Amino acid sequence: MTGSVFETGDPSVGPLETSVDVPPVGKGDRHLLSVAELGREGIEELLDLTDTFVEVSARRIPRVPALRGRTVALMFFENSTRTRMSFELAAKRLSADTTTFSASGSSLAKGESLRDTFETVAAMGVDAIVVRHRCAGVPHMAARWVDAAVVNAGDGAHEHPTQALLDCYTIRSHFGRVAGLRVAFVGDIAHSRVARSGITALSMLGAEVVVVAPSTLVPPSLEGWPVSWTSDFDEVVGEVDVVYMLRIQRERQSSGSIPSLREYSARYALDEGRLARMKPDAVVMHPGPVNRGIEMCVDVSATDRALVVDQVRNGVAARMAVLFWLLSPPRTNPTVEGVESASVEPDTGGAGTADDRSVVANRTVTSSGRRGPGGRHG
Repeated sequence: MTGSVFETGDPSVGPLETSVDVPPVGKGDRHLLSVAELGREGIEELLDLTDTFVEVSARRIPRVPALRGRTVALMFFENSTRTRMSFELAAKRLSADTTTFSASGSSLAKGESLRDTFETVAAMGVDAIVVRHRCAGVPHMAARWVDAAVVNAGDGAHEHPTQALLDCYTIRSHFGRVAGLRVAFVGDIAHSRVARSGITALSMLGAEVVVVAPSTLVPPSLEGWPVSWTSDFDEVVGEVDVVYMLRIQRERQSSGSIPSLREYSARYALDEGRLARMKPDAVVMHPGPVNRGIEMCVDVSATDRALVVDQVRNGVAARMAVLFWLLSPPRTNPTVEGVESASVEPDTGGAGTADDRSVVANRTVTSSGRRGPGGRHG
């Protein structure tokens, strides 16, 4: 089938006195619910900030006191391993306190409403709530109900903005750019929040995106999507710079969208033959978890083409950047107009060396005093 183009320091050291003020977070003032709200400038700002936290994560003691005194609640109503752990590590490396909510065994089982659950958690004094839910739109509703900053960690088949940020960062780190690259998302486009956020972010950064899937696994209409579509993987596998394999989300499919997993795998899996036909410098990405033998019939971890481990590693730094951006107070540098400097000194109990204290993250603010993507207040 022919595709058509649509327009479109020492951890044993005791606690530090924090130098970070903890102002309240205004209701509805700062959230990360989708990548679209960031815009290109906001995405690039967060990718630049991720650079700082990649460096922090590579230190002997990968921890800074930037969010000391803050509390991050992890509210995952849907199973997750890497995203939940990634956010938890990110918060702890910023010295924030964390608390974890589990839907099973909660008051939801006693009939408590979703709104009451969010408001109860927020009333405990948390500064940010990281939300994953199987229903699209729940993080957006939570942002209306609570004073805390809300981060969308995946809502149904809708959005997964921090996955898009870490993917863009991984691509930019590998190629040195995103603009001008051609990226293929292969597989279950219709149910993939990873694809939705990734397509938006990559297109904003100047990449050309093609989606590869049978017609039953793409949305009924791609109008407005900045992509081209083809159902023939072999047609494009040798022409793209990034092959982004998606997991078949059997848990989100209400009816058979494919004749059989065997037939799907034959037409859309990355196997040895397709891997060999990729461009010499092309790479393979996957958000995990991998269905081995279904969308991946080759052990790409045995090659230097796979960026899967880089994605996981960069995910912690990208989420550190998001939490830091949402929760850190502004610090105006009076000597540099329009630029604030937020210290991310290592959490060494005050025993950091001069070299340790050398890293400073600079973030641009507008003349109106609003900071960063979406015009949020600092």
